[in-house]
This record gives sequence, C-alpha cells and structure tokens, in this order.
Amino acid sequence: MNPPQPAPAPSQGPLDPELIRPDFPILEDVRIGSRPLVYLDNAASSQMPSAVLQRIVRYQTREHANINRGVHYLSEVATQAYEDARRAIARFINAGSEQEVIFTSGTTDSINLVAYAWGRRFLKA
Repeated sequence: MNPPQPAPAPSQGPLDPELIRPDFPILEDVRIGSRPLVYLDNAASSQMPSAVLQRIVRYQTREHANINRGVHYLSEVATQAYEDARRAIARFINAGSEQEVIFTSGTTDSINLVAYAWGRRFLKA
C-alpha cells in the first residue's frame, strides 16, 4: 500500500475530493450502485485515512501504555509520541504554545470543556 499523499494546500485552489479519496480505504471499497460512496456524517463519526489507521495499529500493537505516568520503556515511548503529536498540531494550527493544545475524547467532550471553562469565568448565580 502506498503512503497517502497530502491534500493540496488551500492556496492551491479548491480541494478536489478525488485527490484524497484513495487515502480513505472505505471510500475506495464501498459503492452505491455505480457511484462511489460519499460520507458526510462527520459530526457523528469521521472516517479515518490509511495513515491514521496504520498509526493506531502500530500504537496498539507495539507502544500501548499510560502516558505521562509510567517510568518504564513503553510509557516513555507512548508519552513521547503523544507530546510529538501535540507539538505537530500546535505548529499546524499556529498555536502560541503547545500547551494550548488539549486532547479530548471527541467533539462533545471538547464543546463541554469550552462551555464549562467559559461559564465558570463569565456566568454568575
């Protein structure tokens, strides 16, 4: 399997879905009649590109351990990967600091975290 190619940057014009379709195995295999599958229910669950699936398998089969808690080899490997991801995302979104990147379990958890933090500061009894 060839590694996925990055999608074109927005400055290169509109995104062509056919350029990224091969990155998502489910979009190659599933057909509706003679038309390729189009998946728009990303609010409920997003499809994952091959690169993400491969990384999950590597983590689960070779690196799985608690992050930021253990003092053993696997925990150190998992923590390093976690912090590397935080740094990469901080660069990607141009965050002022990697400490501004907070991982949550999903969209609902993220929205609740923001609402709770905002509410504690601005809402009064």
